[in-house]
Amino acid sequence: RRSILDDLFEINHIRTIYHMFISVLFLFIISTLAVDYIDQGRLVLEFDLLSYAFGKLHIVGLAWLLMFSYTLAVPYYALALWGTLYHRSPVQGVLSVGAGLVLSALQAALLGVLPIYVVFHYQLPPASRFIIILEQIRFLMKSYSFIRENVPVILKHKTKEEGPRFPTFSSYLYFLFAPTLIYRESYPRNPHIRWNYVGVMFAKILGCLFYGYFILVRLCIPVFMNDSNKPFSTRTLVLALFHATLPGMLLLLLAFFAFLHCWLNAFAEMLRFADRMFYKDWWNSTSFANYYRTWNVVVHDWLYYYGYRDFLWLSRRKFRTAAMLSVFVVSALVHEYVFTLGFGFFYPVMFCLFAFFGVAFNFTLNDNRKSPVWNIMMWTCLFIGQGVMVCLYCQEWYAQIHCPRTGVGITHRHYMPYVYIYYAGILQPYETLANAHRNAH
Repeated sequence: RRSILDDLFEINHIRTIYHMFISVLFLFIISTLAVDYIDQGRLVLEFDLLSYAFGKLHIVGLAWLLMFSYTLAVPYYALALWGTLYHRSPVQGVLSVGAGLVLSALQAALLGVLPIYVVFHYQLPPASRFIIILEQIRFLMKSYSFIRENVPVILKHKTKEEGPRFPTFSSYLYFLFAPTLIYRESYPRNPHIRWNYVGVMFAKILGCLFYGYFILVRLCIPVFMNDSNKPFSTRTLVLALFHATLPGMLLLLLAFFAFLHCWLNAFAEMLRFADRMFYKDWWNSTSFANYYRTWNVVVHDWLYYYGYRDFLWLSRRKFRTAAMLSVFVVSALVHEYVFTLGFGFFYPVMFCLFAFFGVAFNFTLNDNRKSPVWNIMMWTCLFIGQGVMVCLYCQEWYAQIHCPRTGVGITHRHYMPYVYIYYAGILQPYETLANAHRNAH
């Protein structure tokens, strides 16, 4: 199955809308150059914010190799050892279960502790933090899927003369890189690789990074940096919230296009992975229930198979509402975990939006809504929700800078020595501005 956007971009009308977004990027570049020329008398096109956000990538690479190596070795060989001993004798089966549990606990401890330790010990900047935390979650989800799909096969195997058929190591290795979270022994494959398509996808990802940079620099940082110096009022909050709706929605669309379309399609093409249904036409949704199912099909399938369906199996299909709520709570907690470690402070905006408003919209704006009016309502709620997130997280970011806590915690200045703020068109270290502030007083 092809990605929907690949099919839509073959239509001239849809491709023109794509070109309009590219023209907006050019406008951002031109306006940034014009402002820099007026302020500094020369053309400046620096990307200090990007270099700061993606700093210390060598540490990220080493941490990723450790997580990958352990995920590659432990689940596979632990499962093979357990399966082999389980079918020889009951005593060996019990011992193998204990050994498997110990190895699984070690893997969970490594994947659970190592990324957090690296994030705080090495003082990683935000984007580098997000890379490590998201990869941590991906490896955990893939490990669980691999074990969950193969343990029932081993338990159902009856013939003692012939051992159970274990998955091949190559299939597990392929699964770790494949753009899916559901393990299968084999997947549909394309006959060849289109390397020009791969190059175009990675070029689009790079373009989305610069697009996001200009959105932050031109639409977010100047506004919220200045608002942090003003007395708080309801009017200031409301104006900042609605000002953040447009950049928030643009950032959401960029994240969707860069990751769910370009990144996953690039790896799918390199691996000849034929099923490209990573998302569906979520933009046509008339209900939030349909939006949640179609926005990110890769994660939705994992939550559906291993969260919703397993909950129903354990409860003998008696508590469907509880199963759905449990999936929402787990998803909200994981999203909040990512944002907390990524930004370096606990501010549960994402959790509240997901666990409370998301659940309410899922049950009220359900699949019974078919009128186009409900599609307008969905888009309006998305705009407001993204505005709330960008507004509150930006305000909290600057609050952490200007009003640091005196106690020890993840927001203490010991953990944020290289926080940068955008001031007078130049990214300057917070310590320099703090010293200037003390001298002025």
